[in-house]
Amino acid sequence: MGTQGPPDEKYGDHLSIEEKLAKQKEIDDWLPITSARNAKWWYSAFHNVTAMVGAGVLSLPYAMSELGWGPGVAVLVLSWIITLYTLWQMVQMHEMVPGKRFDRYHELGQYAFGEKLGLYIVVPQQLVVEVGVDIVYMVTGGKSLQKFHDTVCSSCKKLKTTYFIMIFASVHFVLSHLPNFNSISGVSLAAAVMSLSYSTIAWGASVDKGVQPDVQYSYRSSTTAGKVFDFFSALGDVAFAYAGHNVVLEIQATIPSTPEKPSKGPMWRGVIIAYIVVALCYFPVALIGYWVFGNSVEDNILISLKKPNWLIAMANMFVVIHVIGSYQIYAMPVFDMIETVLVKKLHFKPSGTLRFVARTAYVAFTMVIAITFPFFGGLLSGFAFAPTTYFLPCIMWLAIYKPKKFSLSWLANWVCIILGVLLMILAPIGGLRQIILQAKTYKFYS
Repeated sequence: MGTQGPPDEKYGDHLSIEEKLAKQKEIDDWLPITSARNAKWWYSAFHNVTAMVGAGVLSLPYAMSELGWGPGVAVLVLSWIITLYTLWQMVQMHEMVPGKRFDRYHELGQYAFGEKLGLYIVVPQQLVVEVGVDIVYMVTGGKSLQKFHDTVCSSCKKLKTTYFIMIFASVHFVLSHLPNFNSISGVSLAAAVMSLSYSTIAWGASVDKGVQPDVQYSYRSSTTAGKVFDFFSALGDVAFAYAGHNVVLEIQATIPSTPEKPSKGPMWRGVIIAYIVVALCYFPVALIGYWVFGNSVEDNILISLKKPNWLIAMANMFVVIHVIGSYQIYAMPVFDMIETVLVKKLHFKPSGTLRFVARTAYVAFTMVIAITFPFFGGLLSGFAFAPTTYFLPCIMWLAIYKPKKFSLSWLANWVCIILGVLLMILAPIGGLRQIILQAKTYKFYS
């Protein structure tokens, strides 16, 4: 009888690789972005509407009053065209490598810039946007709840905004435990419908009210410095209105894909529908709101409308429902990042308890920051949103596809990059001034 030889090293390596792949698949099936890939094209439509059409649409007439008719219309139209173009680029790049999907923004960044550099470039910017938007929506949800309460019960005892933010946060302590994008599709659909509803109320009620007596379309500020700072601040408000790019790859990751039927087809169909809805929300509210109220319009057009009470109360409740869905859309990629670090880097076992603790801690964090600093959205707008929305997709496109110099693609991308960088530099200047002005009279936890 012959003696048994040493185990086959290649077989051992093969087994090890198979075990690693099985373990990787188990983790991917648990993580929120990659756990479900059975979404339909219309999921893309309402997820993108929910991500894009935030309560920031109600401040667009105010932005118009700081920009003026000519520059205001130009900035709105340019932003719509540029962001649609950069969104198309991201949809195309999702599956540019055969057999591989870039399910997360940072994965695309790593392919374009390198394993480490891509991570360092994209993750901080994406996190600032997503966490920042969630904090802003905590404030928006709380303030809209407060407006609803004060409108329907004007004789009731006035409560602090802090309490309403806490009430709004309590919803997310429950909803945040839904596992993935597909599980929040019902919430997202309701939010998308609400965004179209309160936008229609805003411009419809403005038309009904009619152009106000002695309306003026001159700039809000009388000094040159004030006009310039207001202009910069308005650029940030418009940038805030186009922030959906930060979750687009994660949304596309939920759509099934085969070589014959790649996900970019249904995803792009959904994006087109979403952008039509965006135009139906943004342009009427911005232009009609400014036309009716001129430079006396409030930073939330619902405040300018005031009456009828029942309609304004309903619109504010629609805003609350919408930002509930928007918060969840922006939180899901953050949950994915947190859970990836906990499971892959810190080697925690994937479990419901781990998910419960991590997500509860995140909701609590955004609530506390929102209560403490409810006015920092102005600084966030241009600085955070411009890179990930306006020019980072263009830089990645140039790095990966390398279009011929001075070709249409090359020129279009460089125009977007230059305009995006200018927006990133200028918008925070105006936003910082707004914060300084508000901070003078602000009392903590009021």
